[in-house]
Amino acid sequence: MKMDGHVHLIGDGSSGRNRWLRRSGLFDRLTEFFFTRQNGLSSRKSGAGLDQAYENHLIELVKDSSLDSVLLLAMDYPHDPDGCKIKHKCKFFVSNDCVLELAKKYPFFVPACSIHPARKDAIEELERCAQAGAKVLKLLPNCHNVNCSNPRYRPFWEAMVRLNLPLLSHTGGEFSVPVLNERYADPRILRLPLETGATVIAAHGAGKSGIFDRDYTQELIGMMQSFPRLFTDNSALASPNRWRTIPALLQPKVQTRVIHGSDFPVPCGGFGPWAGKLLSFSDYRISRSIKNPLERDIFLKRSMGFGESTFFLLSKLLG
Repeated sequence: MKMDGHVHLIGDGSSGRNRWLRRSGLFDRLTEFFFTRQNGLSSRKSGAGLDQAYENHLIELVKDSSLDSVLLLAMDYPHDPDGCKIKHKCKFFVSNDCVLELAKKYPFFVPACSIHPARKDAIEELERCAQAGAKVLKLLPNCHNVNCSNPRYRPFWEAMVRLNLPLLSHTGGEFSVPVLNERYADPRILRLPLETGATVIAAHGAGKSGIFDRDYTQELIGMMQSFPRLFTDNSALASPNRWRTIPALLQPKVQTRVIHGSDFPVPCGGFGPWAGKLLSFSDYRISRSIKNPLERDIFLKRSMGFGESTFFLLSKLLG
């Protein structure tokens, strides 16, 4: 199956479902305006709130694309080491049940649960989600406040391996949600899950997001030589702030480990790659005429040199 391995579910709680987005300042509202404008989404369509408008819009985009399925991501709260929620540092939350229920209604949604391993019920929730159909575990270590190589989490990773759930872990910089510990952007903190036998997908190629972020892409590539179950994805790389990571992932030996992902609703456009001479001007112009952002991202990734295997690799890993 041709998959987009990195798609977010967002909402404002207007439908009564357990998901919300906190827009606390001018920057958040300007970002929301840019995101919705770029993606053709309005939370006021037909008088609907953001929950239903986003859900309907995403369903239309997937049906209108060449994709067979998308990996739909839940988003847990950040927690402290004692397992207590850090609510004031959480910008958006999507319960596991939200993605599980949507995947039951629409089979082209493949659900990814999100569970902080410090939770008292972490393994129990992991088992519940796997039984309900979750295929992947999603975490943002630098934003969720997770040192994945903390020995106390070994039983959690072992349970994840037993349940045959890959870990999709954010790596590299981040600005969309608050960073609680920037050291956890380093892909080397994923060593313990890998040592337990887990399949790990290091999102974004461990590259930079902001100007002052550290670039960990070469550290990630170095780890791939030691861990055959370590992969990465090219999500959000067709954006002005992340395109510099692309050349490293296009290397033939690395590209065999690259999974296609859009990071929708993060806007994708060809300006950054074109400015970086990774995209011809003619392909840049064509990309601007593609209204469906999921399909536009596919076109951009192909045009920059990502092979067809990247679009099918995740489905192979999931069996």
